[in-house]
Amino acid sequence: MAEEQQSTALKNTVTIEQAGPCKKKVIIEIPQEAIKSTTDNEYDKLRKDALVPGFRRGRAPRRLLEKRFGKETSEQIKLRLLAEASDSAIKDNKLDVIGDPNIDFEKVELPAEGTLKFDFEVEVRPEFDLPQLEGVAVTKTKLAVTEGQIDREIEQLCKWSGVWTPREQEPVEAGDQIIGDVVLKVEGAEAEQKLDNTEIFVRRNGFVGTVPVEKLDELLAGARAGDTKNTTVEVPKTYFREEYRGKKVDVQITVKDIKWLKPAELDESFLKRLDVENEDELREKTRDTLQGRLEQQARTEMTEQIYKYLLDNTKFDLPLDLVAEQASTLLQRQYVNLLMRGLTREQVEEQMGQLRAGSEEQAKDQLKTFFVMDKVADKLGIEVTEEEINGHIAQLAIHQGMRPERMKEEMTRNGSLAQLRLEVRQSKCIAKLLESAKITEKELEKESEKSEKKTARKPAKKAAGNEKKETKTHKTPTKKKTGEKKAD
Repeated sequence: MAEEQQSTALKNTVTIEQAGPCKKKVIIEIPQEAIKSTTDNEYDKLRKDALVPGFRRGRAPRRLLEKRFGKETSEQIKLRLLAEASDSAIKDNKLDVIGDPNIDFEKVELPAEGTLKFDFEVEVRPEFDLPQLEGVAVTKTKLAVTEGQIDREIEQLCKWSGVWTPREQEPVEAGDQIIGDVVLKVEGAEAEQKLDNTEIFVRRNGFVGTVPVEKLDELLAGARAGDTKNTTVEVPKTYFREEYRGKKVDVQITVKDIKWLKPAELDESFLKRLDVENEDELREKTRDTLQGRLEQQARTEMTEQIYKYLLDNTKFDLPLDLVAEQASTLLQRQYVNLLMRGLTREQVEEQMGQLRAGSEEQAKDQLKTFFVMDKVADKLGIEVTEEEINGHIAQLAIHQGMRPERMKEEMTRNGSLAQLRLEVRQSKCIAKLLESAKITEKELEKESEKSEKKTARKPAKKAAGNEKKETKTHKTPTKKKTGEKKAD
C-alpha cells in the first residue's frame, strides 16, 4: 500500500511503495516552484563568483550566465534537487535504509517547465519482534581434563621445543626438513631463479621457495644428500604471487642436508625453561591450561545455543540483493582459504560445488544473525567504548608483534576495525543474555561408559555369563576435543 506525504521544506510529493522483501520504492515529485527557487539560488551564487568579460564581478546579467554556464549549472541544480529530495524523503518517512539510494542520475532530466518526477529503490532493515531475552534455557556440559589429554599436551610441548637434528645416512621421511639448492624455471620467463641453501619442509602440500608444490612428500620420499629431484607444477590462477599465477613452473631440488625433529627431553633443563620444579608441577600447570580451554569450549557451546534460540524464534525476510552479495563474498573467501590450505585444484573445485549449494543459506544465516544481534544490542542498551576497542586491538597487536597504533591504522584501512566493533558488541550481548539464562549442567559421557555400551549391544558370548544390561540411558552431545592438540 502506498503512503503519500507533503514535505514542508520543498513541498515534494512522496509516495512509498513495497518493492520486495526489505525493499521500498520511493517516488518523488518536486514542484516547479521548488525547482525555480533552487535555480535562482544557484545563479545568485554563480553571479557573485563568475568572471564574465565586460562585467565586474557580481554584475553579469543572468542571461549571459545561462548562456556561458547553463549546461554545467543545470547539472548541479539537478544533482542538488535529487540529493536533497531523496535524503528528505528517507528521513521524513523514517526509512531505516541499508546503503545509499539506487538513483540513476543520468536518466533524470531537469524540466524547462513543470514538476520534476523521479523514483528510486532502497533496501531497508527487516522489521521483526525479538523473543523473550531473559531466562533462555541453556545446557552446560561438565568437561574435565583427562590424564591422556595431559600426556598429549606435554608430548606436543616437547615437539615444539625440539631440535632439528641431522640425519646420518637415513633417507628423507615425511615431516623432515631439508636444506637444498633450488632452481625454478617459470613459464615465459627467460632467466632461471636460483635459491641456495633453502629450507624445505617435507609435507604433502608444501612450498619450495614461494612456489606451492602438491605431493611434495612423495617427490622427496627416500631422497638422500646429493640427490636431485625434479617436478613441474601448475600454479593456480588465483595464487597470491603474481609472477607465478596461472603458470607452469619447473622445480629442481638438490638435497644437501636432511634433518628430523628430535623432541626435547623431559629433563631438568626443559622443566626449568617452562618455569616448573618437576614433572608433577608441569602436569598440574598443563591441567590448568587445558581446563581453561575446556571452560572456553563450554562457553562457546552455550553461546551457540543462545544464537540458535534467537535465530529459531525470529522470522523475517532478508534483502535479496544483500543476500546475493554476501553469498558471493563468502564463496570468494572460502575459495582462497581452500587454496591456502594446500588442496589440489580438483579438490578445491569439488568442494566449491558443495559450498555453492550452501552459500546462500550460509549468507542468510550470517545476515540474519547480524540484524537480530543489532536489535538485541539496541534493546539491551549495549554499546562498545573506544577503550574496549583499543584493549582488543592491543591484544591483537601483541599476537602479531605490532605496535597497537599501527595495528589500528591497518585495521581501519582494510575495513576490519568495523567488523571488530561488531564482534565485540555481539560478545557483550551474549554475555548479558547468559547472565540471566537458565543454565542446566549435564555430565559428559566418559569413554569407558561408551565402550561398555558398545560391548553390551554385541551378541553376548558364552563366557560372559548372565549379567544384566545397564538400562539407564541419557543423551550426550558430540565430544569436541578442543583441549587436545594434533601432532604435526
